[in-house]
Amino acid sequence: MEDIIIGVVGLVAVLLFFLYQNRKTKRYKLPPGPRRLPMIGNLHQLQTTNPQRFFYGWAKKYGPIFSYKIGGKTMVVISSAELTKELLKTQDVNFADRPQHRGHELISYGRRDMAFSHYTPYYREIRKMGMNHLFSPTRVATFKHVREEETRRMLVKINKAADKSEPVDISELMLTFTNSAVCRQAFGKKYNEDGAEMKRFIEILYGTQSVMGKIFFSDFFPFTRYVLDDLTKLTAYMKACFGRQDIYLQEMVDEALDPNRAKPETESMIDLLMQIYKDQPFASKFTTENVKAVIMNIVVAGTDTAAAAVVWGMTYLMKYPNVMKKAQAEVREYVTEKGLTFIAEDDVKNLPYFRALVKETLRIEPVIPLLVPRACIQDTKIAGYDIPAGTTVNVNAWAVSRDEKYWGLNPDEFRPERFLEKDVDYKGTDYEFIPFGSGRRMCPGMRLGVAMLEVPYANLLLNYNFKLPNGMKPEEINMDVMTGLAMHKSEHLKLIPEKVNN
Repeated sequence: MEDIIIGVVGLVAVLLFFLYQNRKTKRYKLPPGPRRLPMIGNLHQLQTTNPQRFFYGWAKKYGPIFSYKIGGKTMVVISSAELTKELLKTQDVNFADRPQHRGHELISYGRRDMAFSHYTPYYREIRKMGMNHLFSPTRVATFKHVREEETRRMLVKINKAADKSEPVDISELMLTFTNSAVCRQAFGKKYNEDGAEMKRFIEILYGTQSVMGKIFFSDFFPFTRYVLDDLTKLTAYMKACFGRQDIYLQEMVDEALDPNRAKPETESMIDLLMQIYKDQPFASKFTTENVKAVIMNIVVAGTDTAAAAVVWGMTYLMKYPNVMKKAQAEVREYVTEKGLTFIAEDDVKNLPYFRALVKETLRIEPVIPLLVPRACIQDTKIAGYDIPAGTTVNVNAWAVSRDEKYWGLNPDEFRPERFLEKDVDYKGTDYEFIPFGSGRRMCPGMRLGVAMLEVPYANLLLNYNFKLPNGMKPEEINMDVMTGLAMHKSEHLKLIPEKVNN
């Protein structure tokens, strides 16, 4: 008898849920989209690989703005430059919040960071601090010797492989470069690349990045509470990753507070944050939890995005050898003319084709192709469709950068010349090209991100010719992405380097 009562109550609860959802959605003229199933929405149709391409296909079918559902949550994806401008400029303030995400909530210490913080007075203060201090042109330039030194260390490894005609793992080399450079900039730490501390740092970093990219059932099926998260071990995994992150960051905070510690070569970013902690310049209290949240952003963004961008760039250069030759010719002629053996950060401004190559790399494979999702603060309309408060909105930057209206009939072609023919930049005002986003939630670390990729990228082109191993042909390179917040190549890029005498 008791089982029957429980079953009836459960059935009534499910029916009430459906009725509530139907009454709720009928009030709105949502953007078009695929047909949904009760309860799960479109969950069964979503692909786990290459979501940016999958949503691009839906945009071709349903239009530049479409909607879909996961459980009780409405999701909207925008895929045109015009609607991106509407979202990120005209209605920017109404879409300046972040959606619910259980993993983001924990990893960011209750959204005390810059990336996932809700749109509050605290966020506006912390973003202003980041733009004016952490990521200012002066602060970024302070660490250029670090990025150059770490690039030289990477070249030494490639030289050894070239001497033996052995393939090198470009993906692994770039991750080692970014990990080492970020540790020095963020913490003033110079780890042995193969040592225990660097391995520990990498394990923590991968765990944090993984949690950021996961889907939690509780966010989309709130009536289940945390049951499904617990049963699938998502909760345990998230807490374990956060625990390792928090222990490490607390150690960095304690060390920064130690008056007897040896000072780093250059004031690190955590030193600056600890000074803010001591000065308390904000209206809200700035605790050590806030310090850890902000430094977490710097570490994750600084390591993930630059490494992925250079790997994608080298991948496309292997598929487009004529572009490779042009870029190599420019950097090699430049160093010969100047009597140099290394491309430093200050040299990049004198390399117009290479700068166009960097832009084209960020256009054809934006590292965060769906940008960081936004949440609608209050009911509004876009393109004549209703966008209810609480709706999650993604801009498919990968699709926008293939809008034929702006990029011509061959947007999939890797052609840096397009940036020499038209004046378009990634600074957030050209809405057909927004690898760093735009508006109030634009990436505040854009300058640092670009600086992290330019020097290693240029020096790879300067010093080596490359070929694919084992007779592989360019068209055989796997172009799938590894899903996460930032999207790396799913398979590491391995190339055989050949030294060039400049």
